[in-house]
Amino acid sequence: MDATPETCCTKRTMTTRDWKTRFESKQLTPDRAVSRIPRGKYIFIGSGATEPVSLVAELCAHANRLADNTIMHLLTLGPAPYVEPQYASVFRHNAFFIGPNVREAVADGRADYTPVFLSQIPALMRSRRFPIDVALVQVSPPDEFGYVNLGVSVDVVLAAVETARLVIAEINPRMPVVHGDGFIPADRIDAWIEVDRPLLAVPREPLDDVVLEIGKNVASLVEDGATLQVGIGQIPDAVLRALSEKRDLGVWSEMISDGVMDLVRNGNVTGRYKTTDVRRVSSSFCFGTQELYDFVNHNPGFVFRPSDQINDPVRVSRQHRMVAINSALSIDLTGQVCADSIGTRFYSGIGGQVDFIRGASMCPGGKPIIALRSTAKDGTISRIADALEPGSGVVTSRGDVRFVVTEHGVADLLGKSVRERAMALIAIAHRDFRGELLSAAKQRRYVFPDQIPPRSILPGRHDTRITTKDGVKLRVRPIVVTDEPKLRDLFYNLSEDSVYKRWMSVLKRMPHHQLQQYVDVDYQSTMALIAETSPPNSEPEIVAVARYANIPATDHAEVAFVVRDDWQGRGIGTALMRLLSDLARDTGFTALEADVLAGNGAMMHVFHKTAPQLTSTLESGVYKLLIPLGNKPV
Repeated sequence: MDATPETCCTKRTMTTRDWKTRFESKQLTPDRAVSRIPRGKYIFIGSGATEPVSLVAELCAHANRLADNTIMHLLTLGPAPYVEPQYASVFRHNAFFIGPNVREAVADGRADYTPVFLSQIPALMRSRRFPIDVALVQVSPPDEFGYVNLGVSVDVVLAAVETARLVIAEINPRMPVVHGDGFIPADRIDAWIEVDRPLLAVPREPLDDVVLEIGKNVASLVEDGATLQVGIGQIPDAVLRALSEKRDLGVWSEMISDGVMDLVRNGNVTGRYKTTDVRRVSSSFCFGTQELYDFVNHNPGFVFRPSDQINDPVRVSRQHRMVAINSALSIDLTGQVCADSIGTRFYSGIGGQVDFIRGASMCPGGKPIIALRSTAKDGTISRIADALEPGSGVVTSRGDVRFVVTEHGVADLLGKSVRERAMALIAIAHRDFRGELLSAAKQRRYVFPDQIPPRSILPGRHDTRITTKDGVKLRVRPIVVTDEPKLRDLFYNLSEDSVYKRWMSVLKRMPHHQLQQYVDVDYQSTMALIAETSPPNSEPEIVAVARYANIPATDHAEVAFVVRDDWQGRGIGTALMRLLSDLARDTGFTALEADVLAGNGAMMHVFHKTAPQLTSTLESGVYKLLIPLGNKPV
């Protein structure tokens, strides 16, 4: 017989009542809930802001009847009383990521640390290589369909809940309900207690000048439409602030903070070009201010997925122009990154760094970035070291590293030799340590014995863009010591005629010692500007150089320039000379002088175009030019 509408309605009501009845029957006092935990079992505690603080406190209150229990979790924001010495025979903590609340215990040997990629933890739980007997979590109240929500920490919590033999939950009405994979049937909860308190929050930190500069340097690598992975802390916050002019960014990140919320509100993050979760922010957990928790609550623009999805390097590689931004404690001159220890002392963890660095490396147009302050301990220690401190662990290998960023600039290590890497990293180290780093590099035979040190990084106003007559955009910036290989390539790509017109002699080679003279400028009495290409997925090439050097005992400077043959006639020389003249005038020079072969009509045309007031004298087939700088044109 067909069911009547009344019968169907009754069945649905009964089903709803069934789960509600079952769920309500599982409410216990904290004491009764925790009393269900046996001795000698593996206990998982929920992550980050969702740490079930009341259950943790009750767990320690039951210490007199428990023994040999292992407590496992990622970083948690609340207290960790179970690592106190008085509980040593009762609880042993195993940290997948070492937070401040357990760091001392790990260092003292009262707790363990398991180095592990975040992407692998859920599978390790399911295989019981990381056995979970009890999961203590915090969730939202069940919805009308009988589902609770893991809120702002799906990460590895979902796998723990799915595999645990006993799930005890705090039901908190203040837990945000976040779209994605964090919904679990209320029937999965074996026992629960009721709490009503704000989530653990992380206030915004003030940003100093150093991290703001790091943020600007990282932002210079991020293109419109890129997909971002960021963390939490001063450097990620500075990066996110520096992205306020970028457009159509996407987010695929293991965690998000208040800075992502700011970019979403500002319209910078649209997710328009994402390949997964288009037009939505994808993450696995977040922590920050209450404002952030309120913002993600029931917000369809956010989806939280477990760590084996978000951190999967293959999935990361499929995102559009993936930019992975991670930090480090130190890095050596070959590019080895230490991120989880200070010498033999474990400090944090591997987390998702390698997952995202490798994923971004595999992504077409992707950019893996390590960003760090150049110094530690109030400037007394260089984070860029000639060698890692003994006992330091390598989290990201030298083969995985590409961009390294400090407040002093960007080092691109992709495809670079140890010599090139060492020089690039010394160039972005703090100026107080560059000399000793170069000396150490020479002792280790990393660099040339006569290698000159890099100069201080220049003000950003010298870095600009020009457009050639045929519409090609080139970057113009001051030359640096690490440009030596590219300057050599420029020379050997010049025709004999161009070489002769520039140097007025037949040069067959440009050896290292001579190239060093051209890259060694002090940006005051000597200056050199280069024009280089900006290809999206390959190494920039220098296509032109213009330089001046002061003439002793005068306020004049000698000037010269050269443009690669296949780029000549496109207005590059004229643009460089105008920029160089402005810099010379700003520095205090009153005139430029140049020697030009009588047959070099193209160079004479450039000088006449950029300096109509010049005077010239012909001597033995060479024009002697005097170019008054005067006042800068309005």
